[in-house]
Amino acid sequence: MSDLYPLVLTSPKGLETLLLEEATDLGLVEGRSQVAAVQGQGSMETAYRLCLWSRLANRVLLVLGRFPVDNAEALYEAVRSVDWSEHMLATGSLAVEFSGRGAGIDNTHFGALKVKDAIVDSLRTAAGERPSVDKYEPDLRIHARLERGELVLSLDLSGFSLHQRGYRLQQGAAPLKENLAAAILIRAGWPRIAAEGGALSDPMCGVGTFLVEAGMMAADIAPNLKREKWGFSNWLGHVPALWSKLHGEAEARAAAGLARPPLWIRGYEADPRLIQPGRNNVERAGLSEWVKIYQGELATFEPRPDQNQTGLVVCNPPYGERLGDEASLLYLYQNLGERLRQSCLNWEAAVFTGAPELGKRMGIRSHKQYAFWNGALPCKLLLFKVLPDQFVTGRNESAAQPAPSQARMIGGQLVERPPAVRSEPARLSEGGQMFANRLQKNLKTLGKWARREGVECYRLYDADMPEYALAVDLYADWVHVQEYAPPRSIDPDKAQARLLDALAAIPQALDMDPARVVIKRRERQVGKKQYERQDQQGRFMEVGEGGVKLLVNLTDYLDTGLFLDHRPLRLRIQKEAAGKRFLNLYCYTATATVHAAKGGARSTTSVDLSKTYLDWARRNLALNGFSDKHKLEQGDVMEWLEADRGEYELIFIDPPTFSNSKRMEGVFDIQRDHVRLLDLAMARLARGGVLYFSNNFRKFQLDPSLAERYAVEEISAQTLDPDFVRNPKIHRAWRMTAR
Repeated sequence: MSDLYPLVLTSPKGLETLLLEEATDLGLVEGRSQVAAVQGQGSMETAYRLCLWSRLANRVLLVLGRFPVDNAEALYEAVRSVDWSEHMLATGSLAVEFSGRGAGIDNTHFGALKVKDAIVDSLRTAAGERPSVDKYEPDLRIHARLERGELVLSLDLSGFSLHQRGYRLQQGAAPLKENLAAAILIRAGWPRIAAEGGALSDPMCGVGTFLVEAGMMAADIAPNLKREKWGFSNWLGHVPALWSKLHGEAEARAAAGLARPPLWIRGYEADPRLIQPGRNNVERAGLSEWVKIYQGELATFEPRPDQNQTGLVVCNPPYGERLGDEASLLYLYQNLGERLRQSCLNWEAAVFTGAPELGKRMGIRSHKQYAFWNGALPCKLLLFKVLPDQFVTGRNESAAQPAPSQARMIGGQLVERPPAVRSEPARLSEGGQMFANRLQKNLKTLGKWARREGVECYRLYDADMPEYALAVDLYADWVHVQEYAPPRSIDPDKAQARLLDALAAIPQALDMDPARVVIKRRERQVGKKQYERQDQQGRFMEVGEGGVKLLVNLTDYLDTGLFLDHRPLRLRIQKEAAGKRFLNLYCYTATATVHAAKGGARSTTSVDLSKTYLDWARRNLALNGFSDKHKLEQGDVMEWLEADRGEYELIFIDPPTFSNSKRMEGVFDIQRDHVRLLDLAMARLARGGVLYFSNNFRKFQLDPSLAERYAVEEISAQTLDPDFVRNPKIHRAWRMTAR
């Protein structure tokens, strides 16, 4: 073999340019990048250096040959043409990783099998000795890639992926791979900052991956210095003396680096469960003197308040996967921007995000952006210089003025704290300001009505401005926001930008804690989707209405447990219930039942198919001291009505538009089935009784035949309070009695 070997370095997508620069510095010649890889040539010393020192590569592959292949038999012969006795013993073990297809190779398993057979047949001895297969710790790991009729056959020198440094045995829910974290730090300029003696801080450090990678760079520690098992360890071409020399040099560099005064590298994590795993990772990396992790919330983040040192703030905020995450993530990014402006003046910052539009909400202009991939998720690295002229705030000139110096107790001593910069809230966009103005106008009008009537929960805004298609409801000191799904004709990016504008405006317009804003998306609900649990927070709060107490849950379900538009109907039922037997069909959380009981109903019966909501109904009744004389029945309403023989003086029906629950036979459709439903219910209505029927299907038409059998009066307008008069189609309601 020649002194130079063809080499291929694989990497995560998006790291190719950085990897080419790194590999060239480590000795690769004639290098060129391709998707998720770099190829070139290098000596065995270069190959070893790449294995030991590459912070960015996944694997270092030594190419054994490239062969034209047009069928499975040609692939077999190409592999067998290699002199495998130069690489492994007949008694050794191997593993084959195959990628690509074509030339009669339909799947990777078949391709890997043909490669394995060719190697085994090549090394089989007269005595019957042959290599075995070991997928986990083979003597030799072979890579075979078939692309455009060419087979590239390589030896994996790394063994297992180089991003697995060995220090991170414990990790959080969505960790960054170590080589991606290293690439982010390099793009953010950390090697330069570290060389200048700068500091580094991560306010959301998780288990400390950024911190450890930064510490290894600053202390000149080879990322794979502590790895013991390599892909070349049992390769017959391995040169142990050369490897030992390079490894010894790396150990000496690490010892010299760690002997220097440590840089200030600190991480803060709000989740107490991640603190010890993070510290364990730091200790395994040998960086306990360099890297410290503390428990701390972003809201109190100050990277180094006791000294005038600057450096780099780097973080990977959560991406958000649950219902309502848009609001919490927006406010997290706004809070991050506020902390940077307030406590990190003259620092640099790097934010790695899967939602770059949220980065625009931080109140600081990004001077550079880089595209990366975190697995299959496209991400961006946003770079900032935390300087007043980069702030996007209401009054930049005010933001640039330092606050008075403050003293603070640190380590038992009174230390003068450097003056901070006053930070104004991030400026709202023009549309966001218009939205805020509308909220404040509505609050001025509806707030007076709500205080006068003693209403705690009401709708403040309901798509008043078509471009901001939201419903904003106040639940005491919480805000519940529902985003109406935009039509397909609307650009999703524009719709998302408007949503973020509105979410940014809400806390400012209502003087509300951002942590008390919950966002959900309201789409057409099909089947039982409206009853499905959306989250698992289990956070119930008590609200008051008409002298009763009710439980609502703003986070876990699409609906909160209280239909605000039915407030007038519930209060009407309370006034009319005295001494009557009350029947509540499709009772949901039985809020109307609680009102009937409050009004003095002789008895109540509430029917619903959902056990979850009947349990909620039971809690609502118990909260108000109602437990006896109030029956909760689980079942399909139609079937229940057919079997029931009771009589009721007051009946309330608020059915879903559509339902196909697994617990019921067939499908319920309000337009198709309402005549049968109402006939069954009216058969249970006592002489002189009243039935109230309502639904929110906007295209609903009451069957005219019902008016021939019963006295029917539409009362929709009478059942709308001031917070819903702007949307008269929110529901329709009828009062029905026997003729």
